[in-house]
Amino acid sequence: MKRKGLIRLISALMIVAMIGSLTACGKPSNTSNSTATNSTSESDVKLSDDSSDFVLLSEAVPDAILEIRYYSTYNFVGDRIDGYEEPLAMLTKEAATALKSVSDYVISKGYRLKIYDAYRPQKAVTNFVNWAKDPNDTRMKAYFYPDLDKSVLFPQGYIAEHSGHSRGSTVDLTLFDMNTEKEVDMGGTFDFFGELSHPDYRGITDEQYNNRMILREAMLSHGFKPLVEEWWHFTLENEPYPDTYFTFSINSNSIKSK
Repeated sequence: MKRKGLIRLISALMIVAMIGSLTACGKPSNTSNSTATNSTSESDVKLSDDSSDFVLLSEAVPDAILEIRYYSTYNFVGDRIDGYEEPLAMLTKEAATALKSVSDYVISKGYRLKIYDAYRPQKAVTNFVNWAKDPNDTRMKAYFYPDLDKSVLFPQGYIAEHSGHSRGSTVDLTLFDMNTEKEVDMGGTFDFFGELSHPDYRGITDEQYNNRMILREAMLSHGFKPLVEEWWHFTLENEPYPDTYFTFSINSNSIKSK
């Protein structure tokens, strides 16, 4: 009897322990998306409004020219984009340091960097998403997606819920020739949706293709990686926040005092 009683006691303790464990853990599939500040969203994307590791490119890369297209109306939407409150460019400190090395290198070759976009707030990406859902707004179609119906922009990946730019270490840029005082001819405009924008597209002149390769080689040799669909798009290979998407707006107050 003593042996059977001991067995019953051990079994009861094991059941209590299991119940306690389940209560503490909850339902893993439903609680992994915490609503705490700077935690993940429902899609397991980490969001943060902490700008403390970001710098202004006008200070970190002073030789770069800024033409922030999403602050203007000359972009595929046709409006100033949400979150672009000043015509500024920001990157993480690590990406900005690497870009300064690129800038120094291309200057020695007779060029300057011209920046179209860098850090992009999540609210700007949401602006793109909402625009893409409106089939009637095609104001800029002739300039940026003449060969595509707007309905394919989501399925073909031109517009997405999240952008690598929001992680803070991606930059869109081109080269500016200091001799001609003009942008280098890349054979296609920034943000053009189509095969023409692929870096290895050969339906352009040899000079245009070589210009793309000058930019590409400068970026890759200083720690950036390319995007196969866009000749202007590069991300720091060892980006410091590979899983975090930032939400703060682009303005001079966003860069906190050090």
